[in-house]
Amino acid sequence: MKLPRVATITLSLAIMGLGANQASGAQNRRADGLVIIGSDTVRVEIASTPAQREEGLKYREEISDGTGMLFVFQAESVHSFWMMDTYVALDIAFIDAKFRIVDIQQMEPLTTDLHTSARPAMFALEVRKGWFEERGVRVGDGVELIFSGG
Repeated sequence: MKLPRVATITLSLAIMGLGANQASGAQNRRADGLVIIGSDTVRVEIASTPAQREEGLKYREEISDGTGMLFVFQAESVHSFWMMDTYVALDIAFIDAKFRIVDIQQMEPLTTDLHTSARPAMFALEVRKGWFEERGVRVGDGVELIFSGG
């Protein structure tokens, strides 16, 4: 029997050591991956631990086109982000466990305004501001996630 895609991703994360049970010394090491949306691909750093998610893209001076950060959560839920200590304006797409974009928001740098997902999400993808609109990416679009070693 073929595993559902979310189970495959969860299993892959556990095998790669990205799950919540990592040894504390390895928690800040980030893996890399790809997020494919239609014909576009984003090369991402993966933030899967609480420490990595808290650090996010803070203190970055720029975000190159076609790159970003994928936040991976242990469970599908409503998640909130802010831009404190983040110098670059970003777009964020919240993605559910069925790999569908459920919300897209734009975030201005250096603010503490909360950006809360409109629906429960298991992933959040941050890219430079305007990236989704330029490529016609919309709520409801499907994504494919590919994780590599870290």
